[in-house]
Amino acid sequence: MYRIITAIITMLALAVPLKAAPVTGGEKAISEGQLPAAARQTISAHFAGRKIALAKMETELFSKTYSVIFTNGEKIEFDGHGRWTEIKCKRTAVPATLIPPQITRYIRANYPECKILEIEKDDGETEVTLSNHIEVTFNQRYEVIDIE
Repeated sequence: MYRIITAIITMLALAVPLKAAPVTGGEKAISEGQLPAAARQTISAHFAGRKIALAKMETELFSKTYSVIFTNGEKIEFDGHGRWTEIKCKRTAVPATLIPPQITRYIRANYPECKILEIEKDDGETEVTLSNHIEVTFNQRYEVIDIE
């Protein structure tokens, strides 16, 4: 009887992690045409002339995200609707047309010698990384809430 109970407990212990693992599609490479229309429009309007090295879609349990990496190393990420969530430029500034004017004014006034190399929108906050490696975080009203 002890062996039967031990065997049942062992089988259940092995089965639970398999059931608990989320089912995702993972990442897969896609063509530019498979990006959401809003993402394609952002790329053509603000990243014209840049060649796409890789576009990929990541499927999670309840959402999709898209990433585009350009041949010059710049990267832009989009949510499932094609709205940008993160832009990383290694050597050049993030296109000014994508930066909220309140953030631009603050950076020009306080860090006039710096360029914005990265910008990320997440949960109502916007974080920018400057060329001097300072990170400035803004709330929804574009008030500074953190500087690192």
